[in-house]
Amino acid sequence: MTTDLKRHFGLLHATALNVTLIIGAGVFVIIPPMLKVLPGPYALLGWLAAGVLILIDGMIWSELGATLPGSGGSYLYLLECYGSKGWGRLMAFLFIWQFLISGPLEMASGLIAIDLFSNGLSPAFADFNQAWTWQYTLGQWGDYQFTVAFGPSRALALLIGVVLLILLYRRITALGKLTVTFWLGVLGVVVWILVEGWSRFNPAVAFDFSGKAATVPDLATGVGRAMILAMYAYFGYYQICYLGDEVRDPGRTIPRSIFLSALLVCVLFIGLHLAMLGTIPWTAVPTEKPAIDSYNLAAAFMGQIHGSWAAALVSALLIWSCIGSVFAGLLGYPRIPYGAARYGHFFAPLARVHPVHHIPHVALALVGGLTLFWSFFDLGDVIQALVATRIVEQFIGQAAGVMLLRRRDPRRPRPYRIPWYPWPCLLAILGWLYVYAAARPAFIFLGLATLAAGTVVYGFWSRTTRR
Repeated sequence: MTTDLKRHFGLLHATALNVTLIIGAGVFVIIPPMLKVLPGPYALLGWLAAGVLILIDGMIWSELGATLPGSGGSYLYLLECYGSKGWGRLMAFLFIWQFLISGPLEMASGLIAIDLFSNGLSPAFADFNQAWTWQYTLGQWGDYQFTVAFGPSRALALLIGVVLLILLYRRITALGKLTVTFWLGVLGVVVWILVEGWSRFNPAVAFDFSGKAATVPDLATGVGRAMILAMYAYFGYYQICYLGDEVRDPGRTIPRSIFLSALLVCVLFIGLHLAMLGTIPWTAVPTEKPAIDSYNLAAAFMGQIHGSWAAALVSALLIWSCIGSVFAGLLGYPRIPYGAARYGHFFAPLARVHPVHHIPHVALALVGGLTLFWSFFDLGDVIQALVATRIVEQFIGQAAGVMLLRRRDPRRPRPYRIPWYPWPCLLAILGWLYVYAAARPAFIFLGLATLAAGTVVYGFWSRTTRR
């Protein structure tokens, strides 16, 4: 494969890219819902189980990234593993199809998190926001309700999303310099919480097996649902695979960066969990609506230690990091459907480039519009929908695909080979199926319906374009 791109990512740069994109505000919003499905110290099982799964799944990403070191990540892998002139075209199409749902869902979660973190800016604003927030129930599946909300802080988050879209549409190069300051904000929060928390860590508080934790919970269901939340925070350990054309010695660099990234974030997130819940009793963290919708654990943690000024500062830094994550997503995600459309694997209008600004403006408008749409929904619903729509097509599809590629093309050079093959592939498939089955039925249906609809659309599209 030939490329004009410069290979400038070494091991340190590749690992830094992965870790930087993983570390965001997500870890600070999912701990309260994790305590709902696994009370007290049992919540750590969600982090640990998800950590084992990403290490196993990292082997699959490593072999694919080292064997097919091109730009595009999953889109390229699925296309090649299943045959670029056959089923691979369907798999690549379905990946882009589901990504147009899961990508905007991921960025919408950042906008919704701005709503949540803003309540820590001041008690007066939190009261004002709660008093003027409107919620509407869209429907119910069993005992589970689907809601949308709108209020002052949600309106602010929506406005921020619109401003980012306008700025990205105008001058992308000027905004690129802001990425460093965005990520410095969240890294500052992480270091601050780790230092404050571990200097005051109380094992009796962190490992308190009282209340709901006095009896062993339903681990079969609880661990799976906690893993869904943890996976939301872990997503990104494979990010370097999307830039394979720009990696030096990809056969060695990509696998090493993936494993280093996965190990680092597992240790870091468990450390953050214990730092905060080793100071604040887990029994004081709300886990039910409506209190959980406005609870800011990081602000409560800093407020308990230093008072209101610290709570406001950490909330502002988390809001800043959310803006950074949404900006990074809106900057990069439209390039995925754009690239697929450019090479004839998705709808042609998404390959259009603005004649003046030289950006994929159609793809940006579509991804941005969907992001704003999903930002009205409940954060828990968005996270479950995001994970459920990715599992089958992307993660299970790749685990099966790497085995298929070995059978179809056994002589292809493989700088990295999965150890103990095929057991890690089979374990990864079982692990992802377990997480998928732990999702609520509505989200399982959403994932399957997305694939079914995509298959039907692909049939009409391929017939229309005679491909």
